[in-house]
Amino acid sequence: MRLERVDASDARAVLRGLRGAVLGAGPAIACGAASGGSSAALPTEVPAGTAVVVTTSGSTGHPKSVVLSRSALTSSALSTADRVGEGAWLLALPPGYIAGIQVLVRALVAGREPAILAGAFSAHAFTAAAAGMASSEGGVRVPTYTSLVPAQLQTVLDAVEAGSAEAGRALRSFTAILVGGQALPPALAARADAAGARIVRTYGSSETSGGCVYDGVPLRGVSVRIEAGEVQLSGPMLADGYLGDPDLTARAFATAADGTRWYRTGDLGLVESGRLRVTGRVDNVIVSGGVNISLDRVERVVRQVPGFADAVVVAVPDERWGQASVVVSASPAARAGTALDVVRAAVGAELGAPARPRAVRVVAEIPQLASGKPDRAALRSLAER
Repeated sequence: MRLERVDASDARAVLRGLRGAVLGAGPAIACGAASGGSSAALPTEVPAGTAVVVTTSGSTGHPKSVVLSRSALTSSALSTADRVGEGAWLLALPPGYIAGIQVLVRALVAGREPAILAGAFSAHAFTAAAAGMASSEGGVRVPTYTSLVPAQLQTVLDAVEAGSAEAGRALRSFTAILVGGQALPPALAARADAAGARIVRTYGSSETSGGCVYDGVPLRGVSVRIEAGEVQLSGPMLADGYLGDPDLTARAFATAADGTRWYRTGDLGLVESGRLRVTGRVDNVIVSGGVNISLDRVERVVRQVPGFADAVVVAVPDERWGQASVVVSASPAARAGTALDVVRAAVGAELGAPARPRAVRVVAEIPQLASGKPDRAALRSLAER
């Protein structure tokens, strides 16, 4: 099957490509840069049935080109509809990443034209786009849905709390707002609940065609298992693998004796009362003074400290301990003279003294990748300086 590159920043171009790749006979489309950053690295032919080759955000510094079939994408879209319902979708995310792609696929599978938020995301743009979606069929309102990352949700909530009644109505107008891409801080979730927003926390990745576990519960057809502490997922929405990298594919995807394919997420987690709880990354651990410390756990505690919901915790070299953690935040609370004492006390009480951060760094804003996730590589550089 032929593979064509589309402009991943142009939502209409991605939508046109998906219409042919998912609903028609192709060609398959490639979004984002090829692995290694060279467009020439992508082949012009891909396996039959391929719909999209999407390159990950590369937050670890190693982008990967994920091969997704039309069957995987449509299975994901249908399972989402089975869980949250059918209706109209608003694209407020970058269209070239899996979360944005999946919003468009859900709209196509439902037979509806998606609404598209034009230009940079803002509370005003979100409010206008939401208002423009109002419609009814047979006198019954058509349910509306959208997908956001936590930073976008925070932007709209800030407007609500600053007195924007329109922003509040926009949030409440959606039957469900899927929030993923990174963990949703408890304080932000509480603010959303207070504003009347119906939030659904999603967990997944490009390798699972987007979110496949909602509010801790797997979607229809999805199975979860914990192997040596690692979360592994199976289901019809799994990617075929990584384009041109059979070794990486073999490491990331395992086939059980019964023929079931499992994706090794690299996340740590456990299942409690039938719900998945992700506790951190297998590889996001530092050794400080001989003690293993999960930065994800440190970040989770710091984000529960009032005023630090935006905080990101990164590793830095430390002459005495080998490695240490630093809290980076754009919050006014981070500028207080007692900020470090407050976060160290919270982390120490929850995780023990060795896990306490070494410093708090204040930035004007948290740098983000195009996918909406924090740019941890840039933040590490800032913290080291």
